Amino acid sequence: VVAVSPKIVEISSDISINEGGNVSLTCIATGRPDPTITWRHISPKAVGFISEDEYLEITGITREQSGEYECSASNDVSAPVVQRVKVTVNYPPYISDAKSTGVPVGQKGILLCEASAVPSADFQWYKDDKRLAEGQKGLKVENKPFFSRLTFFNVSEQDYGNYTCVASNQLGNTNASMILYGE
Repeated sequence: VVAVSPKIVEISSDISINEGGNVSLTCIATGRPDPTITWRHISPKAVGFISEDEYLEITGITREQSGEYECSASNDVSAPVVQRVKVTVNYPPYISDAKSTGVPVGQKGILLCEASAVPSADFQWYKDDKRLAEGQKGLKVENKPFFSRLTFFNVSEQDYGNYTCVASNQLGNTNASMILYGE
């Protein structure tokens, strides 16, 4: 019997899936003796193997299950061979932080809206029901993948009031209200 090192001949492509969907990953390997195939989730919380054969099925995937999955093919001929598949789990935005803030007239004020989403959220700001335009006098809006910052350079009485941050992506949207008030 000629011993042959394991070789992964077929593996699933990277995949993007909406939260709650089902994922099926395949990893086919050759070698002599037949290699043992295992799958594991590369994540700080992961413990051990999540599958001990060629197929890995995940039903109702959650955002915590996103990340890289490693297939390992081993026989006793040589070191195991490993390959990884990236699984991206998409979910609608949720706002994790939005605090009201008190600022005296004439000072600089900041309202911050933090949102988690995959793909990253797009942000919009409203005062009462009026959308704030980028480049409005005395205001600056900075949008980053996980937060939006509304800066007032020189707070006036007219700036006080209720502001709403809306975070949206292809899967949905959510909003949070906060108040800029005087001190």
